[in-house]
This record gives sequence, structure tokens and C-alpha cells, in this order.
Amino acid sequence: MIKKRFMVLTEEFLKENPNMCEYMSPSLNARQDLLVRAIPKLGEEAAIKAIEEWGPPISKITHLIFCTTSGIDMPGSDFQLTKLLGLSPSVTRIMMYQQGCAAGSTALRLAKDLAENNKGSRVLIVCSESMATMFRGPNENHIDSLVGQALFGDGAAAIIVGSDPDLLIEHPLFEIVSASQTIIPDTEKAVNVHLREEGLTFHLHKDVPKLISENIENILKHALSPLGLSDWNSLFWIVHPGGRAVLEQVELKLNLDEQKLRASKHVLSEYGNLIGACGLFVIDEMRNKSLEDGKSTTGEGLDWGVLFGFGPGLTIETVVLHSKPTTKI
Repeated sequence: MIKKRFMVLTEEFLKENPNMCEYMSPSLNARQDLLVRAIPKLGEEAAIKAIEEWGPPISKITHLIFCTTSGIDMPGSDFQLTKLLGLSPSVTRIMMYQQGCAAGSTALRLAKDLAENNKGSRVLIVCSESMATMFRGPNENHIDSLVGQALFGDGAAAIIVGSDPDLLIEHPLFEIVSASQTIIPDTEKAVNVHLREEGLTFHLHKDVPKLISENIENILKHALSPLGLSDWNSLFWIVHPGGRAVLEQVELKLNLDEQKLRASKHVLSEYGNLIGACGLFVIDEMRNKSLEDGKSTTGEGLDWGVLFGFGPGLTIETVVLHSKPTTKI
């Protein structure tokens, strides 16, 4: 289901760093040299687009949450992005490393708390990811590594979260109604990721899609029953496209109509698995399609929806969203 992906890696860079093309050769320095520069720059491009669309001056940004699995350094990508964007020196920064594919959802949960407990705050979330941290040559005894090579892509996304919006200049897409995190018991070995001299190594168990699908309905009921919502096909869906099998298993388990995961499938097809940035890409795809089709709300014409992020642990992040009217920018 993946048609194309984007990468900061180039053939020239790989020729200059041949250890990255072997299965397990020391190459962390080369990866760091690339990513410590590339990750903040990718994030900058996404953030500039988000801020321009948002409307108010950049000085109104009070908090920054930066998420990545790549380019660990100190001062980190959050610090570098503050300089690149010209954010206030007093902006409150939070750097989130190694949250995996759930990072975007985790950041939304954290931003909701920050916005609701700091009057007038505006939280800039930036998720910037590159699979250069885990790229390596194949090995016939580790096919799961090859699966990852075929799955992950590079990308950055940004979104601004706040409370009590000024509707004269701000145009909310969704209200974050609730956000929660759940660990699926006894699944810590399902996704293992380790930072080594050889870069980021990972192991993906073949049962990950099954483990997610077997637990997702109970999590869904817990999140939505207080709102009186029980018809899953009456919702809009923003599901982390961790891979084809993940989307198919969720669709099957919840008996969803075929078009319900359209936005997630589109992002997977056009970009691959973008790790922490993926959920924000799906939000953007959904709101753009809603505008294109003339839907009344950003949730493809539906009022209520849910965003799911899946990360190591196995951890499921659940964000309940209320869609706002579509507004052409």
C-alpha cells in the first residue's frame, strides 16, 4: 500500500558512508552528523507553514513541544528550532525523544494539558522524523529489519494547540475533548528499538497488528462511552498508519466501512510510515479533503472522531476529537 516515500538520505551520502549500507557496522557518527542538522531544518519548514496559516504573530507562541526519534543531541532540536524560527527566548520548551510512532498523539495529549492550565498559551507541536537513523543493508536472518526499511519514510508536521481561540483570526480544526494512554499488558517485546553504534535497531513482532486489533475496541469504549457514542461508523477516524496489516486488522475488528480509514491509507500510500509525524499528516489530509469535498466540518462532515497512535510498549494513545466547521484559509 506504499507508493512512494521521501528521504533526506542521498546516494552520494551513502557512498561517502558505506558502513550505513552494511547490516550491522558502526555508523552512528555519520548518522548523527546528518540528522542533528536535518531534523531541526525539516521541523522548521513544517512549523513555518503552520504558523503562517494560524495567523497571529510568532511572538504569541508560548510553548514548544518537539518530537523525534532521530538526532539525539544537547542542546536538542527544540533549542535549534527556537533559533531557526526566532521564537521568544522565554518560550517553554519540551523535548520528546524516542516515543516512536505514538509521539504525535502523545504531544497532543501534553499540549492539551498545557493549553488548559496556562491561560492564553499557544503550544507549537513539531514532529520531525527520518528513517536515516535506522537505514541499513539487508540480512537474510533478520527479515523484520527489511520490513522496516520498506515501511518508514521521512517527514515533518506541525500544529498549534491552544484554548479559548480568538475566532476573528484563529480557525480551529478540532477540539481535543479527551486524551489518554493505555499499555497493552505483556507486549513490551512486540516492538523493540535500541540505539547502538550501528544506529537505531528495531524488532517488529509479526503479531503487532493482531495485538492492537484485539485491544482497540475496549479502549474505544472506555474513551467514548461517557459521550454516549457507540456507533463506530458514525465517527471520523485518524489512525496511525503503522502499516497495511495494522489498518486492515483495525478495520476488520471494528467492522468499519471501507472509506473510514481513507485518510490513513492515503498518507501510508504517499509517504509511508512517518513515525511520530504520521498522525498529524492524517489530520491534515482529512481537513484538506473535507474542504475539497465541501463538507461542513473538518472531520469529513462528521462531528465526532478519534485519533489513535501506536507506539512501543505496546502503547496506544487515544485522542477524542470534536470537529469544527471547515474554513477556507
